[in-house]
This record gives sequence, C-alpha cells and structure tokens, in this order.
Amino acid sequence: PLSSSIVLQREGTNAINQPLSAPASPLSCLSSPITQLNLPSPGDCTQDPNWQATKPTVRERNAAMFNNHLMADIIFIVGSPGHTQTIPAHKYVLATGSSVFYAMFYGGLPENKRDIEVPDVEPAAFLALLKYMYCDEVQLEADTVLATLYVAKKYIVPHLARACVNYLETSLTAKNACLLLSQSRLFEEPNLMQRCWEVIDAQAEMALRSDGFMDIDIHTLESVLSRETLNCKEIHIWNAALRWASAECIRQDLEPTPVNQRKLLGSALYLIRLPAMNLEEFANNAAQIGILTHQETIDLFLHFTASNKPQLCFPIKSRQGLKTQVCHRFQSCAYRSNQWRYRGRCDSIQFSVDKRIFVVGFGLYGSSSGAADYNVKIELKRLGNVLAENNTKFFSDGSSNTFHVYFENPIQIEPECSYTASAILDGGELSFFGQEGMSEATIGSVNFQFQCSSESTNGTGVQGGQIPELIFYGPPSDD
Repeated sequence: PLSSSIVLQREGTNAINQPLSAPASPLSCLSSPITQLNLPSPGDCTQDPNWQATKPTVRERNAAMFNNHLMADIIFIVGSPGHTQTIPAHKYVLATGSSVFYAMFYGGLPENKRDIEVPDVEPAAFLALLKYMYCDEVQLEADTVLATLYVAKKYIVPHLARACVNYLETSLTAKNACLLLSQSRLFEEPNLMQRCWEVIDAQAEMALRSDGFMDIDIHTLESVLSRETLNCKEIHIWNAALRWASAECIRQDLEPTPVNQRKLLGSALYLIRLPAMNLEEFANNAAQIGILTHQETIDLFLHFTASNKPQLCFPIKSRQGLKTQVCHRFQSCAYRSNQWRYRGRCDSIQFSVDKRIFVVGFGLYGSSSGAADYNVKIELKRLGNVLAENNTKFFSDGSSNTFHVYFENPIQIEPECSYTASAILDGGELSFFGQEGMSEATIGSVNFQFQCSSESTNGTGVQGGQIPELIFYGPPSDD
C-alpha cells in the first residue's frame, strides 16, 4: 500500500497518452497535449506576511512552497521549445526527495545556473513530480500518467513510479494494452509488461484492432507477432501488421505502398504464420495485395494444396492460443418431473474474483427429457451496465452434461468487483439443474465468490439452478 495521499483523476477519458521525451529516447517522436494541473496561483497562500502561523504542520508549510517563487533558489524551464513553462523550486526540497537532484545541487560538480532547461519533460508531469515532493500527494491523470512515469524514472523517485505503474495496471484494456506494452518495455517494468500480455493474449483481436497498436515500436511489434499465446486467427494478425506498416510509412513520410510496407516490416513479416490461415483467407487477402513475392505466393498455394509441400520461410505451426479454464459452482445436479422450467424467465448469478480474468462464456444444463435444441441469450453485466451479450443456440443430448455457449469476444473481469451472469433459455421445457452450490470456489490461483442476484426471476441462486459454469481465461492453473 502507498502511504502518501493519492489522487487518481480519470475525468473525461481513460485514454493513455505517450509522453514527450529527450531526443535520444524512442519517445522523442511522440507528442501529446500539455495538460495543466488544477493548481492555485503560485504564492497565493503566502501573501499574508504571517502565513507560517496558519500552517501548523511541517507538511502544510512545505506544501505552501510548491510552485512558489517565495525563497525559490532554482528555476526550471520545462517543456519542448514553444511549449515551455517556468516552474520555481527549492533545492533543499528536491534534494531530499531525489538522489538525482541531490547530485545536481550538492554533488561533486553542483549545478550553479539558476535557470535549468528540461526540454524532455512535460510541464504537467514535472508539476506532478514536485507535487509529490512538496505535498506528499500523488496526483495522476490519464493523459499525463506516462509522462509522469517518465519523469519519476528520470529523477529516480521510485514511490511515484510505482504509483504510476499501479494506475496503469488498473487502467489496462484491450484498447491501450499494446501501447502500454511498448512503454513498459521502454521503462523496464516487467510486472506491467506481464499485465499487458495477459490482456493482449486474451483479447488479441480487439488489442490488434486498437489505434494504440499502430503506434508501437518495431521491437514491440516483433514480440507481439512472435507470441505463441495470441488468442485470435492468423488473418487478424496479418491485417494488424499491415495496418502498422501503413502507419509507419506515414511516420517516415513514405507512401504506404506494398513495397514500402514490406520494407518497414522487414524480418517481422516472417513471424506471421501465413500457413496457419485457411486457403480461402490466404487466397482472398494475403495472396492478392502485393506484399508477398511471386515465389512466396506460389509456395504458399502449394503448401495449402499439394501433397509434396515446399519449404517455407513462414512458421507452419498454428499458435497455441490460451487454454480455457472452467469454474464449476455446483457439487451435483438433478432433475425432477416439475422443474427446471423456463418460459422466458431469467436465470442469474452474481460473482466476483480476486484476480483479473477474461470470461469467454457459460456452461449451461440442457434437457432432462431427451435431446432438445435451445435458443439462449447470455449476458454479462456490471453495476447494471451490459458488458457483453450474445444470442446463440446449443444442442442438448439429454444427458446431465453441461453445454458451453460463448460470447463473441472475451470480457475483462477486474478483481474485487461484482458482476452478474445471466441466461434466458428457450427450448426443452424441463432441464437438469445444479444443487449443493458453493458460495466460494478456487480454480488454479483464482478465487470465485458467488451471491444471489436480484435479476434472477427463474429460481437460480447460490444453492441451486442454472449457469453451473463460468468459462474463462486466467492465470495458469496448477493442472
């Protein structure tokens, strides 16, 4: 737990912007708007000549000096040329909070200039650093958190850096996971990298379609394309690589032609598993857009159709993807002559987990009186908001087995939050149902807790009913 006061502001949008950086850094080509923190005018709190008497604690008196010219002995000119902001500071405060500042002001070769230019840091991020040093507060916003992480790393302020990483981990979605993966590699944050990979693997198709994917560097692209556990079809990986190549052409002032796209992809092209596509996908897409050479196209067609297959430069084996895990919440099932009936009523159960997982579907009971077809609407909600729904079908063979139904895409489930799983079935009038339900179950390293849902109008609850299984991707199980 973080000991200082933390203010996490996510007003308006959760978009994570990349920071400005020093010319020597890969971040130098990035630009993001300069965000001003909502701060009082410098010196407002010290206009009273006896202001010290109104500040009973050291912290309050120290905070009064934040962004204040009073007694300031150093001036920072922060930001890129044309976008600078002058920020006053006090060497003593900075030196007690950062070994870099201590070396700068009190080391063997101290900085004697009063004005110091900091062109590689955004003003808002620098103010967030000083806010922490003067006020013991971590004030983070979505559009400057990466820039703040950069400045915390630059000046070796680990507590602030950890707060930034924690913020980014809780803000992770498929839309920003690729961008954050690229940044976590740059900032050498292995835990954040692992969280990013969890999201990218489970929601690969969504992550690869995101705008953030087109902004990653070539090394991150190569790591994504070589990933064994990406959970999507190879045609989506191919299309994502081409979109990245087009964006890179624009960044380098090149026309996005097939020749230039192939040139910028370089050896990363051979990380795409084209033989893992089906023949129709390859023939209608990759074979026709001019990225591949004539010989590569012929060899791949022969690979799909001929018994004597040529040797290829592309990996042949399909990706493993992720293995689904199943949480079964009943210890037994049963059937009776007068239940379980449906007639359009809703079966729901509320659940929570202690680790981030990705729900891909539910296991449901089927007919107890012979084979039957079912239409079903499955739904996943949080705080009354529908996160995902799907109208689908399944065939029940009349056994007590469960039958799996899936959402179109995996849904990210955050720890320690309540979600509601629902199903409305239409089919065989009588079905099996679960009994001896558990309020808590552990699958691998993930703990599930179940509660009755007020939305359940067909009798399902913790002790018995429908929705016996939650199907999910999560941390590897011991099995």
